[in-house]
Amino acid sequence: MAKTKESTIYVCQQCGNDSAKWQGRCNYCGEWNSLVEFKPGQSALGKGSSRLINNDPEELSKVVTNQADRLVLTLEEINRVLGGGLVKGSVCLLAGEPGIGKSTLLLQIASSLQQSQGNVLYISGEESAAQIRLRADRIGISGESFYLLMETNIDGILDHLNSYNPAMVVIDSIQTTRVEDIPSWPGSVSQVRECTQRITQWAKASGVPVFISGHVTKGGEIAGPKLLEHMVDVVLYLEGDTTGSFRTIRGVKNRFGSTNEIGMFEMTGDGLIEIADPSSILLSEYKQGIIGSIIIPTLEGSRPILAEIQALIDSSMLQTPRRVANGIDFNRMLLVSAVLGQRSNFSIIGKDIFVSATGGVKISEPAADFGIALSIVSSLKRNPIKLLTSAIGEIGLGGEIRQVSQIERRINELSRLGFKNCLLPVTSYRKITLEGSNMEGNIELIPVSTLSEGIKYALE
Repeated sequence: MAKTKESTIYVCQQCGNDSAKWQGRCNYCGEWNSLVEFKPGQSALGKGSSRLINNDPEELSKVVTNQADRLVLTLEEINRVLGGGLVKGSVCLLAGEPGIGKSTLLLQIASSLQQSQGNVLYISGEESAAQIRLRADRIGISGESFYLLMETNIDGILDHLNSYNPAMVVIDSIQTTRVEDIPSWPGSVSQVRECTQRITQWAKASGVPVFISGHVTKGGEIAGPKLLEHMVDVVLYLEGDTTGSFRTIRGVKNRFGSTNEIGMFEMTGDGLIEIADPSSILLSEYKQGIIGSIIIPTLEGSRPILAEIQALIDSSMLQTPRRVANGIDFNRMLLVSAVLGQRSNFSIIGKDIFVSATGGVKISEPAADFGIALSIVSSLKRNPIKLLTSAIGEIGLGGEIRQVSQIERRINELSRLGFKNCLLPVTSYRKITLEGSNMEGNIELIPVSTLSEGIKYALE
């Protein structure tokens, strides 16, 4: 009897696309020499993953839910981003650039849970136990009931998980784990996919939460297949300038809560310190009366944050003037600049435009449009914006100021920090007037309908 030929496919290590034959270039993502031979039969869920979850059908009306199945951490900023705490059996992916503080944060999360729940297991494939101990000593972690495992083989990891029965597991990082049956190197598409699937199945079966860390590419995306983000329950990004001290943890996926929340930290010699009042910290170096500077109330989830927008306009020495955006959406800056030129008669032809959000924050919501426009005009006219004046609103292509969400929270934050005037869309002002105001403090609201009207008030 003839032997059946074993099927083989070739998987791109950059995008995960598969091909029936080897090619020098991936047809999907265009990368060269990225296809690696892969035998599907070798990756059929191995001994560590067979029937970990009860697959018997269950009537929906009889499914028991427990809203209290969250493990509350002592780190309130993490609880906020997770939606109230860590859900039992969840798998959370923490991604970030090298040196941003992922391992430090994971140590602090594990230590926080160990204090209330007992044993935690920290698995590292990148550092030695001595290196982790040095970091733990630096940030004040005693290490009691805190177990370290230096292992990269996924089957060995699952064996230890079943024997230790920890309250929480940390795997740092997923790109270093491997399955012996798969003939490719750690960090490849097939390895990351298989390891994550086995870890996820174990977490769901045991009810133990798992945190895994992941690297990011030069483009800022999580390294490995895009499928990785779909397999886990929560995806968090740790952001910030490695040369600065502020760090932001942002949720981009959360099956158990909102994906709009952020947590704020400051990197110190004692680890990541929570920032309960980020507005005060971000405005600590703000000086009134600076040309091209304005404070805007941006919203991250349910939290209003005051951020400073600065603009600098200068005559260009290049044939094509430069447009530089730091911390704000580049396309929205271009939109605002175009509206200023076409609807408000401010000529920006032949001028370089630099716009920055200070403090390392990233602002992407359209509500920042009005503030960006005013900062650009302020720099263009060499005239500072009126003292203690802020602006909220989205700018339409016709130069109109459009309403934004949760206007009262934004205004309350401005009032709390001493601002006296706020320019806002007419529609938002009418909504506050009709529905009754829940605003605190004493702040004057100036409704405006067009960009030209707002510029006239803010700069004259």
